[in-house]
Amino acid sequence: MNIEQYRDCCVVKKGVTESFPFDESTLVFRVMNKIVTLTVIKNFEFINLKCNPEKAIELREEFDGVSGGYHMSKVHWNSVSIKGDISDKLIYQWIDDSYDLIVSSLTKKLQKELIEL
Repeated sequence: MNIEQYRDCCVVKKGVTESFPFDESTLVFRVMNKIVTLTVIKNFEFINLKCNPEKAIELREEFDGVSGGYHMSKVHWNSVSIKGDISDKLIYQWIDDSYDLIVSSLTKKLQKELIEL
């Protein structure tokens, strides 16, 4: 996976916006102002993804390329190596899972707004 493929996967999701809120090299994708995923574009070696706590631990145990979220809550976030032992197909699925987890945690009002976009 390269940075363009990562970006393309994220921006097609309903309601997703992209920005650089922290610095000029940290690309953040949000839905309804909640972070779905982020990465450092200068070296594009890993992405951070939201994950339910039990699944986050399972993935860290199963894959060498998955660790606790870099500069994020280690309970809810994983850092996933782009150049490691994980297939692009799995990474795309985990991006979808992160998006779905964020959307499901939105208030009913925000979920309705998202549907109406």
